[in-house]
Amino acid sequence: MVAWAEVGVPVPLGQRWTYSVPAALAPRIAPGARVLCEFARRKVAAVVLAVTDRPPEIDLTKVKPLLAVLDAEPALPTELLRFLEELARYYLAPIGEVLRLALPAVEREVVRALEEQGELLPGEGPLRSRQVGRPVLVAKATPRVEEPGRLRGQAAAILAWLRANGPTPVAELASRHGNARSALRKLGELGLVEEERRSVDVGALHEDEVPRDSPPELTEAQREAVRRIGEGFGRPEGFLLFGVTGSGKTEVYMRAIERCRELGKGAIVLVPEIALTPQLVGRFRARFGDEVGVLHSALPEAARHRMWRKLRSGELRIAVGARSALFAPVLDLGLVVIDEEHDGSFKQEEGVRYHARDMALLRAHRAGAVTVLGSATPSLESLALARRGRLSLLELPERATRAELPRVEIVDLRRIGPGPTGERLLSLPLHRALEACLAAGEQAIVFLNRRGFAPAVLCTGCGGVRTCKQCSVALTYHRRDATVRCHSCEFVGPLPPRCADCGGVLSLEGLGTERLEDALARAFPSARIGRLDRDVAAGAKSSRILEKMRRGELDLLVGTQMVTKGHDLPRVTLVGVVNADAALSLPDFRASERGFQLLVQVAGRAGRHERAGRVIIQTYNPDHPAILCAAAHDVRRFLDRELQERADVGYPPYRRLALVRVSAVDEAVARDAAADLARLARTGPSEVEVLGPAPAPIARQRNRYRFRVMLRSRERGPLRAVLGVLARATAKLHRDVRVVLDVDPVAML
Repeated sequence: MVAWAEVGVPVPLGQRWTYSVPAALAPRIAPGARVLCEFARRKVAAVVLAVTDRPPEIDLTKVKPLLAVLDAEPALPTELLRFLEELARYYLAPIGEVLRLALPAVEREVVRALEEQGELLPGEGPLRSRQVGRPVLVAKATPRVEEPGRLRGQAAAILAWLRANGPTPVAELASRHGNARSALRKLGELGLVEEERRSVDVGALHEDEVPRDSPPELTEAQREAVRRIGEGFGRPEGFLLFGVTGSGKTEVYMRAIERCRELGKGAIVLVPEIALTPQLVGRFRARFGDEVGVLHSALPEAARHRMWRKLRSGELRIAVGARSALFAPVLDLGLVVIDEEHDGSFKQEEGVRYHARDMALLRAHRAGAVTVLGSATPSLESLALARRGRLSLLELPERATRAELPRVEIVDLRRIGPGPTGERLLSLPLHRALEACLAAGEQAIVFLNRRGFAPAVLCTGCGGVRTCKQCSVALTYHRRDATVRCHSCEFVGPLPPRCADCGGVLSLEGLGTERLEDALARAFPSARIGRLDRDVAAGAKSSRILEKMRRGELDLLVGTQMVTKGHDLPRVTLVGVVNADAALSLPDFRASERGFQLLVQVAGRAGRHERAGRVIIQTYNPDHPAILCAAAHDVRRFLDRELQERADVGYPPYRRLALVRVSAVDEAVARDAAADLARLARTGPSEVEVLGPAPAPIARQRNRYRFRVMLRSRERGPLRAVLGVLARATAKLHRDVRVVLDVDPVAML
């Protein structure tokens, strides 16, 4: 009989905890079951990891009993639970924090509410989510603008989220930020945030009717891809679907899902951007009806809870969503698709720093499922896997509509001046192309990867650039609310009337999407212009702007990299890249790869259907290989060149990397801690190269000084050995020091 249970508790501590199992609960205790237990003098919901009848080798008098079982059956299927344990080991992450990724936050809030109301009795189960659908506490930002220097940390981050995304359930904020409630109290006292109870309309999952589609005739390349993927079912097979923009990769995904469903198995489809989800879900529902569930962070928690429940029960068999949909409790998983697999947003950059693409390969392999990675610009890591035989390469070399790839023109900004607007980055060729596009009744996208009105505020007297008081980055001016903002820590404050150092006049320098939108509105007063960036279209709002483009209610769409994703906008015939150099100049060994991907992806929005497309790329560096290859649509040549450069300098995919990120309020404390960890790392296996410590490219963020140590190795084993030693050593550092072990880092800033 089961007498002991090891559980994962949702706390940032990297260990399992042992509890005794009362006889009354034993029949319902199993791995994956959620239980209520006492931890640190409070009741928490935990997940059972293992059960045994052998007493643990600890002081049994200190072992507490489990209090209740919260579900009629285990919340996490065995396949998903074992995958989460392996993910925790790979990223050296606390198992409790990893388990939180796979459970909707509303489940945790229900436990909290029932405990507070005294509705949960010892040993009672299963838990019913009685609070779901009731009015919930919602926070919203007030119109007031914060004064400089008063906000930092989570309070600043939460205020920025509310301003960008609108009213948000407090439970959702609490799932994102550990101290959300105290931060909200502070914001409320400052008059910056208000709270109220609202009824969250979760609606029916599929209340709107979607007409069934008629599958199109496949191209020969699509048929071959579908055939080979279909032959892969029944074993953990992986494919890299390398297809030019508009080549019909989504149709290949849907045919693969059809085969998966014929075999009685479930599927997960990951997309990099929430804005893509409604478009993709619409197509999937037209093909698969009401079998499709949606999971992403913009959903209200109650709606996500309902989706999760229906996926767990098997009522829904296809999960579509952004990064977090990787953890969907899909039954009998048979297929995992990662669309735009090259996209950096698949890497989680806070909390558990997992990479959804890499972990999708792991989950599918462990489940015996097929994996399909799709992209027009494959990541070097995936291409290397294909060349080593770890993935099978499938190619779609032509557009499915038979349309030609767009004609690309490079504008050398060193030689060609501004058009009628006078804006240096709105050249005469781009201006004339926009004129012609509008005159023909067609649509255009103008891409600039800088938010705000002016990326820098410069003093004309002393020449100083206004920087964030908490971060070593320039403040960006946003004219819409006359504020300066830090895009690193999300500080917001009013634009000072004069320079704080010398009293000089301040000048707004550079071009952001807000200023670009304003310049285009003045140049083309009759044009209907929309903007797509995180200031105006965070979360689900982006889909509404894209829908206006599809309906022809906008003529020009100005935006950041949000416009480069896999949007299918039939009327777009012109794409203008305002400044191709911005992404190529970052201090990051992936800068060239990312810049190339952005150029190819945004160019791919033009001319996808009947009308021919045209792309104008403006640059001060027209001979850069990324720009030349993008202009020639020569993805393979760029990838071959970049792979050779990575091999020469010893970076991924030819080496494995880990970053040890160290920060503290005191610069000396952070520097000394980083030096101590670097010295310790150098005592490990000689196969691990230790670089640093060195200040991070953004040397100060959120009022904390940042240093980093890079670890590099050919093999994973020695690298993990060193990381394990460092993980154990962090407990002995100064209490103000924060250490993050980032395995397979993507963002190097």
